[in-house]
Amino acid sequence: MLPDQRRQKITELLETKGIASLQELAAQLGVSESTLRRDLEFLERIGQIRRTRGGAAYVGQSLTAFEDRRQRALAQKQRIAKVAAEMILPGEAVLLDGGTTTLEVARQLLGKPLQIVTNSLPIVNLVVNQPQIELIVIGGYLYPKTGVALGPHAEEMLKTIHARRLVMSVGGITERGLFNSNSLLVETERRMMEAAEEVIVVADSSKFGHSALAHLCPLNAVDRMIVDAGVSEQWQAKIREAGVELILA
Repeated sequence: MLPDQRRQKITELLETKGIASLQELAAQLGVSESTLRRDLEFLERIGQIRRTRGGAAYVGQSLTAFEDRRQRALAQKQRIAKVAAEMILPGEAVLLDGGTTTLEVARQLLGKPLQIVTNSLPIVNLVVNQPQIELIVIGGYLYPKTGVALGPHAEEMLKTIHARRLVMSVGGITERGLFNSNSLLVETERRMMEAAEEVIVVADSSKFGHSALAHLCPLNAVDRMIVDAGVSEQWQAKIREAGVELILA
């Protein structure tokens, strides 16, 4: 098990139980207590857990189910998705990463002749029977919370892919740049960015001013950002100052 997978599992176990001993966690994960202590130190440093005498307790934000997150700010996501889909021309090869907003983009692309490359199981299920869409599926470790394929196998496959555009979502946006919920996810998304001529970020306004577990890239690594009209004028100015084309949906 890779370190990021192991740390994610620790977080999920502690979220479910609230508190657990070192021995209990080590037995569940099949690792030594010394390895587990290093993982707990890391998770405490980023504010997900608090170490206790002989164990650890969960203090992070609850990991919300994908379907629950999909319903959150749904109207804004649908407007953003419509704008993003209009930019994608028939016949193009487009990369779609996992996320609730990119799933809405995929809905808007139904019926358009395209090559879609994705690591998202929800997007695969949506477009698999569309005769006009040529579907290329990125494989790898399937992250259970979102149904997204991550890790070394996904990254290796992405080295062979070239796409006109990447449409991606993020977990948070600050002046430092873009963030997402998982270090393994971030590494896969970086490979996606390298595989695309143009990077388009789709994000609702709730993502601004908040970070997440792992830093993905600086703001200026993005070509375009499509957001809803709820984003503040201050943030609009910061995004444009970074050289990113900002589009309000």
